Amino acid sequence: QVQLVESGGGLVQAGGSLRLSCAASGRTFSNYAVGWFRRAPGKEREAVATIDWSGGITDYVNSVKGRFTISRDNNKNTVYLQMNSLKPEDTAAYYCAAKEARHYRVWTWESSYDYWGQGTLVTVSS
Repeated sequence: QVQLVESGGGLVQAGGSLRLSCAASGRTFSNYAVGWFRRAPGKEREAVATIDWSGGITDYVNSVKGRFTISRDNNKNTVYLQMNSLKPEDTAAYYCAAKEARHYRVWTWESSYDYWGQGTLVTVSS
């Protein structure tokens, strides 16, 4: 079992930045691939950024490429999502998810992940 807790959400103006954190406890976090997902009002949940167990492989949805950066510190059992140049369309509940997988790849399907946090809300005003 892995417990995930997101933090760092809030209200920000368009063009601003936020850094989300996903803190894990319970198991050896370096054995887990992690994804950041978001669900905007009235939309399906989508994968925003994903990272493999080592931190060496990452992937992003096209809409955030060049603006968001996913990273991890396995010594701190934490994955981060740095979000810059935020847009109103980035407004959503953001969730982190983990999958036990010590492979050099990432997963973008929601159903691939076994553990989920409760989410943190990001609101971007225009």
